[in-house]
Amino acid sequence: MSLPIWIYFVIAGIAISAFMAVKTSREDRMLEQEWIEKEGEEYIERMEEEKEKRKQAKEVS
Repeated sequence: MSLPIWIYFVIAGIAISAFMAVKTSREDRMLEQEWIEKEGEEYIERMEEEKEKRKQAKEVS
């Protein structure tokens, strides 16, 4: 049984679409992870600064 050529194009399009969806999803996850790490570092820095401010305030009192 021979299939029309357009069927092959549809199957190829589905395969390419699936590959691109997986690739984009992986890139988005990596970007999101980088953003989360950056935000976490900023939070830790703010906490350390606040800790130093409190420590200095106690020393002055």
